[in-house]
Amino acid sequence: MSDLRTRFSLEGKTVLLTGASRGIGEAIAQVLAEAGADFVLSGRDEAALEDTAAAVRAHGRTAHLVPTDLTTPAGARELGRKALELLGHVDVLINNAGVARVAPYTELSQEDWDLTLAVNLTAPFALTQEIAPSMIERGRGKIINIASQTGVIAADDHAAYAASKGGLISLTKVLAGELGPHNIQVNAVAPTVILTPMGEQVWGPPEKGDPMKAKIPLGRFGQPVEVADLVLYLAAPASDFMTGSTVMLEGGYTAM
Repeated sequence: MSDLRTRFSLEGKTVLLTGASRGIGEAIAQVLAEAGADFVLSGRDEAALEDTAAAVRAHGRTAHLVPTDLTTPAGARELGRKALELLGHVDVLINNAGVARVAPYTELSQEDWDLTLAVNLTAPFALTQEIAPSMIERGRGKIINIASQTGVIAADDHAAYAASKGGLISLTKVLAGELGPHNIQVNAVAPTVILTPMGEQVWGPPEKGDPMKAKIPLGRFGQPVEVADLVLYLAAPASDFMTGSTVMLEGGYTAM
């Protein structure tokens, strides 16, 4: 058995990370760069991507920027092809990009439903389909999908978001079964509210956030770095025997 540092090292590993502009994605990039990873970073905001890239490079790692529109399968597939071209291969694919359109079900527009499913579910499907063949050829790889607590249990006003994340969790399980024989581990992380800009926007008002926090045994929302640390475990050799799992990161919410 290797030593602890080696089991959690990403030295020499390449990572394709979507949604890297800010929030959870930015935290993942910093933590994995500190562990030794090189990146293709994707997101919609090129200026914010530059900030994330600067943080990666501060750890002496490489960061390629590929601004991408993930609202179409073609955009996701082009990102996959570009990442393989830039990195040569992808050791770790992290499907982190996501959107949330929050509204009562009776008021949810078709446009919001279609956008949410496109970014949160169809894009990971298309991107993984581009990247997986090279992982199969090399006989190893890690795929990590950032899902949500709402993909497991219901939340008012989250019909589109919950449907997309529930679908992503199911996709994770299927991919684990199909790709496992090729030594590719596929897992998902399902956080509760994380205090990103998007999380603050939805849950920041006390009248919205306080009742939610009251349901969490630890009494608070999560921080982006707490998601990033879990992603590091799933990306590192330490988790080589773990696949098909959805790890709840929700302060005990679903235990009650």
